[in-house]
Amino acid sequence: MSDQVRDSRDLRILVLHGPNLNLLGRREPGIYGAGTLADVDAELALAAKELDVEIECFQSNHEGELIDRIQQAMGRAAGIVINPAGLTHTSVSLRDALLATELPVVEVHLSNIHAREDFRRASMISDIALGVITGLGARGYRYGFEGLVGYLRG
Repeated sequence: MSDQVRDSRDLRILVLHGPNLNLLGRREPGIYGAGTLADVDAELALAAKELDVEIECFQSNHEGELIDRIQQAMGRAAGIVINPAGLTHTSVSLRDALLATELPVVEVHLSNIHAREDFRRASMISDIALGVITGLGARGYRYGFEGLVGYLRG
């Protein structure tokens, strides 16, 4: 798929949520917020409707399932928004899968990974991403999604 897609019918965005994001609202709400993953996905569905694009959201605690979805996006999606969660810091395989698609990627993190433990400050994804949004909570997903759609529409 070309870097820029002008026809809205061609725009399908894959949104991937990594490990433990299914626990949003229960896991460390002081860091990750009180909203749930269902809330995030509902907000993204609203944004997709407003922008007249298709969206597919998927969460998994399993690296291989995320990689399978990334590979399936080839030829189906125009871009990917991903919160790799804990895999951000460790997964060469996730990085390689994203690179293989040749799709634009926006990396999103709920917390500011640069203001946390040393091991969380390194990302295997950031240098291959079109953009990175970190520390803005659940709103960061929407900003990343809208930014990716804007980029694709040129």
